[in-house]
Amino acid sequence: MADSRLKRRIPYHLPSIGADEVAAVKEVLRSGWLTTGSKAAQFEKEVAALTMAKYAVAVNSCTSGLHLALLALGVGPGDEVITTPYTFSATGETIVHTGARPVFADVERGGFNIDPGKIAAAITAKTKAIVPVHMAGDPCNMSEIMRLARSHRIGVVEDAAHAIGTWYEGRPVGSIGTLTVFSFYATKNLTTGEGGMVTTDSETTADLMRQLSLHGLSRDAWTRYSAKGSWRYEICELGYKYNLSDIQAAIGLVQLRKFEAMQERRRRLVEAYHEGLAGIPDLILPEERPGTRHAWHLYIIRLGGERPPNQRDDLIEELKDAGIGVSVHFIPLHLHRYYQQAFSYGPGDFPEAERQYRSAISLPLYPTLKLEEVAHICSILRRQLHRTARYRPKRGMVYHDQAHF
Repeated sequence: MADSRLKRRIPYHLPSIGADEVAAVKEVLRSGWLTTGSKAAQFEKEVAALTMAKYAVAVNSCTSGLHLALLALGVGPGDEVITTPYTFSATGETIVHTGARPVFADVERGGFNIDPGKIAAAITAKTKAIVPVHMAGDPCNMSEIMRLARSHRIGVVEDAAHAIGTWYEGRPVGSIGTLTVFSFYATKNLTTGEGGMVTTDSETTADLMRQLSLHGLSRDAWTRYSAKGSWRYEICELGYKYNLSDIQAAIGLVQLRKFEAMQERRRRLVEAYHEGLAGIPDLILPEERPGTRHAWHLYIIRLGGERPPNQRDDLIEELKDAGIGVSVHFIPLHLHRYYQQAFSYGPGDFPEAERQYRSAISLPLYPTLKLEEVAHICSILRRQLHRTARYRPKRGMVYHDQAHF
């Protein structure tokens, strides 16, 4: 039953920021060097080590990282890039910003990740790259995707916005595709407030992205205000303003030290959700598949079976009324006006993506979430779903929270 002591609202997300992050930012502010510098360089090295990549380039968002990664592969006007419609707007818009056409391939039946079979059917002579998205932190079928890419000699840019800490067949995401792009947005498992990182095993590619991230300027421009720097620089490429500041990198370095503990906490909360929601007919819970490690950025439940058409939306409103913050990840891109007008996509084009979208609800999941709050959320869900499904509730769900973050 719902815990009557829980009167306050349970937000969908709270950042796990503490005194150490505050101290790290103060140190940078007092150093006299606020923009891209030694902290950003250190952050790049440590993320590269975490993901087992040879090189990492820090950027101000995952969006800018995706843009740079596609440009580094030579994607441009007249090209096609295959990706999933089941993703956030950044995945599609960065393809469009290069001048290429986004070609959507539906997700796997019963899942959120892109279907390799649909990718194969979408490849043409114009295909320049594939952008798989590791939804919620669950890795795509990278073995098959990389096989397709190699056989057609096209690049793979992994959209790993949700997937810092994800592993696939013994390797961390970040060391599998041609390039991998991570997000350190405020809600992510590791945050810098705003920020991102691109990993690659190519030094040439890393150098190009680093140059493009700061107006296309020569290497000299990065140190022109330091003691060893020079005022002389050269514009080598038409670039952008995508660099990450040392203020943000300082937060990220502290978060890296806490990362494994925060991930372990997420796994414990997921176990509590699994236990608390077990046995409800036609409620589909997320899974960690064999041979993978799920990053558990999101905990997405799905309503299955014969249920009223609007039940998902009604349930979201009921949870909100009960003081529980929830979300939906994501409205498929082909259902949005821009993609319908610009590329003639429309409802019905990708039925599996639409099916998953209509049934999905993302529940709160973050390290400072309490186990008794998870139990309360589960109890509220059971009570509300009882209106349309008969089930036997589990009894005795009492959790005692001993974790501190």
